[in-house]
Order: sequence, then structure tokens, then C-alpha cells
Amino acid sequence: MQSFRTVFPPSRSGVSISHTDRTLCIGSCFAEQMGGRLERLKFPTLVNPFGIVFNPISIGKSLGRLLSGEPFGEADLLENQGLWHSFEHHGSFSSPDKSLALHAINQSFSRAKSFLGNTNRLVVTLGTAHVFSLKKTGEVVANCHKVPAAEFERKRLTVDEVAQVLLPVFEKLRQVLPALQIIATVSPVRHLRDGLLENQRSKATLLLALDEIGRQLPFVHYFPAYEILLDDLRDYRFYADDMAHPSSQATDYIWRYFENAFFDEKTSALCGRIERVMTALAHRPFHPQEFEHQNFVNRQTSIIAELSVVFPYLDFEQELRKLADVRSR
Repeated sequence: MQSFRTVFPPSRSGVSISHTDRTLCIGSCFAEQMGGRLERLKFPTLVNPFGIVFNPISIGKSLGRLLSGEPFGEADLLENQGLWHSFEHHGSFSSPDKSLALHAINQSFSRAKSFLGNTNRLVVTLGTAHVFSLKKTGEVVANCHKVPAAEFERKRLTVDEVAQVLLPVFEKLRQVLPALQIIATVSPVRHLRDGLLENQRSKATLLLALDEIGRQLPFVHYFPAYEILLDDLRDYRFYADDMAHPSSQATDYIWRYFENAFFDEKTSALCGRIERVMTALAHRPFHPQEFEHQNFVNRQTSIIAELSVVFPYLDFEQELRKLADVRSR
């Protein structure tokens, strides 16, 4: 029978991720989707300590700042429209209170700096090659925070510029963390506000840059999230209503490729057991006090206890706390 689509061939990567690895995810909103799934499956994971960051220069600056260990100060903040912001952070850190904004930024930074010290897996997701830089300083910003467009210059980075930004940061990370393996990908999210042609040129720039980086640094491994959506699924039914982000079905499909590429059989089997627990715990009973539900709570507590004995590095503290709360009602 004739096939009416091209199926992206699954393949094993030269690097694996297990539950004893520590993974930092940084980059676009797609990094949050993949990182969120790792967190749900109890991989030690930290996702976007600077918030969502789209462009390579800002991602490189974020990683460099973590390596330097230098916290943020009041001079790093600006006020616009009644909120205090950082040009290096997503708007989720912004606050009408300057001290609260700075506290949130440095609290996340401190946690990330500590986490990085034992990180051996880094997932980097590039979203766009377009950058906005402040005219008065030339500084590339991670987020414009609704500052008037007249204060910025916009440009698309070249392949060489992307590579020259990320290569030294990746090399420095490897020097500090000799066991580090980096998984790099291009987000399949379309930046439609750039226009269809500019979006494609931007993605092409990122693809070529990561190819060059991978040629020079053997510890950098490429994962084809962009290609799986564009060349395999290749249909608008696999996009969300905004026609830019992958649908949940598409994200599930890409995740299965991620599993196949980076999880060995034992890790995949453990993920299956954890997923069954997490799915069960998502069930919300109408009558928590009923005998049947109390049995369910006891059963899930026992399953988690068994997993914790065999795999003591799994952290179910939050789930056990919720189960204990239900039992005590």
C-alpha cells in the first residue's frame, strides 16, 4: 500500500539520560514541554531558571552567568509600565515591587547555580535567530518587556554568529563539568509574527549553526524535534489553535522519539511504572472519604514505597504528602 506520509526514522543517540543523571533544560517554551515531562517522570531536572528564553545570545548569556556565579543587583532591573523587569529574564519574574522581583530572580539563580554544579545533561532548545538589541548599549535582550520598539534594533543572526556565541559557552561548561553531555534542538514552534519566510530563514540559521557546533564538539548531540513535526507529521491538525505551537498529540509523538533516542530499556520500563502512578494520582474522587478511595490511597502509597526501596533516588515526597493529606481528612 502506498504511504501518504514520510515517517522520520527513529534512532538511538550516542548519549543516554537515566534517573541518576541531573538535567538542566534551557531555552524556548518547547524546552519547558520536554523538561516538564522529565520532571513528571521523576528525572532530577531543572527547567528554565531564567524563564523562557528564545534566542541563542540570551541563552549563552544565561549559561555564562550561571558559570560566573554572579548574582543580579538592582542595576540589572528596569521599570516599565509599573513593573520591574530584567532584560535577561522572562516576564514571569517581573513585579510591581522592585525588591520582590530581584528576590525571585536571585532565588531562582541561586537554585540553578547549585543545580549546575552536579549537572551532567544539558538540553538546549533554540527558538529563533532573531534578536533585539538596545540601541543605546547594543545589549541583546531576552525579552523586550513592552519597552517601545524605537529603543531596539532587530536583526537575524548569521550561522557564524550563533556558533561563535554558543561554542565557547559549551566548551567552558565541559571544562567545568567533564561528564556533561549536551542535547541541542531547534524548537518546532513557528514564530509567525516574523512572517513565514523569515521564520524559515531563522530556523535554517539555527539548524546550520547547531550542525557546525556538533561537528566541532562531539559532546553536543542534535535531536530533530523541528524535523519530526515539519517533515513527518506535516499537517495542520498537529498544531494547536494558534497554528504555531505543536498540539498535545504532536508533542506526545515527539516525546516518543525523545524516549527512543535517549532512554535505554531499563529507563523506559521505569518511566512506564512512574507514569502509571502519576496518572492514577491525577484522578480526583467525588467522595475522598469513601472506603474505596481510601483503599486507592493506601494502594498508591504502597506502590510508591516499593518504587522508593528499589530506586531510592526517586523523589516522591510531594505525592506522598498529598496522599497523606487525603488519608488524614
